[in-house]
Amino acid sequence: MSVVKIHDREFVKSISREEIAAQVKRVAEMINMDYAGKRPLLLGVLNGCFMFLSDLMKELEIECEVSFVKLSSYQGSETTGTVNQVMGLNESIDGRDVIIVEDIVDTGLTMHKMLQTLAESKPASLAIASLFLKPARLRVPVEVKYSAFEIPDRFIVGYGLDYDGLGRNLPDVYDVKE
Repeated sequence: MSVVKIHDREFVKSISREEIAAQVKRVAEMINMDYAGKRPLLLGVLNGCFMFLSDLMKELEIECEVSFVKLSSYQGSETTGTVNQVMGLNESIDGRDVIIVEDIVDTGLTMHKMLQTLAESKPASLAIASLFLKPARLRVPVEVKYSAFEIPDRFIVGYGLDYDGLGRNLPDVYDVKE
């Protein structure tokens, strides 16, 4: 499908599943090198990260564990600017290497808040792996160590990203049609 309709909007395919797979593999290779001999905790931010995290873990050759948190700052296609923690971390990260796995870093507000919260638990290290990064939208400084794609300021769906709950199941990524 080159065009999909979700709710009241049309979206045009912009990134294929093959391109995504290649970039996920590249990110995994970087993590494999950086964490050789370590056992990081991959901390997925739900709901959007689930496809990226699943595919990323399949490419990792290092020992690793996984856990999830649920944070939210979006409503519809816009960020609200307020981070709401819905479900927190249940295990100790004291002294652990933690890689936060996110679908998209947009304004950076969610990641900034999460980094502050996690730092209080004294992890050995904190890093961010994000499928997408929108540098032009960053409102706070956030270092995304592992980014699969840097994209311009556009609204996208697919491969875990949604528009009001729909579109996450699309294996490709689509841009909103203006």
